[in-house]
Amino acid sequence: MIAKDIMKTEVITVSEDTTIEEIARILTDHKISGVPVANGEGKLVGIVTEGDLLRKEANPRIPKYFGILGAMIYFEGVDQYKEDFIKLAALKASEIMTSNVITVSEDTEVRAIATLMVKHNIKRIPVVENGKVIGIVSRADIVKTLVE
Repeated sequence: MIAKDIMKTEVITVSEDTTIEEIARILTDHKISGVPVANGEGKLVGIVTEGDLLRKEANPRIPKYFGILGAMIYFEGVDQYKEDFIKLAALKASEIMTSNVITVSEDTEVRAIATLMVKHNIKRIPVVENGKVIGIVSRADIVKTLVE
């Protein structure tokens, strides 16, 4: 079984200028947990998820550090902290989206998609062709294959 056998083809996308409020409304109204972001040419440039929106409302994650002789030495989480602050101030999709999106083609095996989801702790993967979104596969889509 491959992506095109299970993917949803009616994919809701937003533009880079879509406001955070509009994205929240789209996710809520359509009962989805993430939405791909496309540029003016229709090419995938990012994805905004409920997790991204939650970061806007949550306190930034404090980086891990240790103190020595009165100095603080950071050893983990500094990039996360910076990213959290950027998302905290975000007003539109381009400022809050995850831009390094993992994608698959319509011929990707479902097993490979499931492996990517587990490995990267993600809940949906856009299916692209020539950089444009032609479908999306969610965890639920894969779980349904276990029943069929």
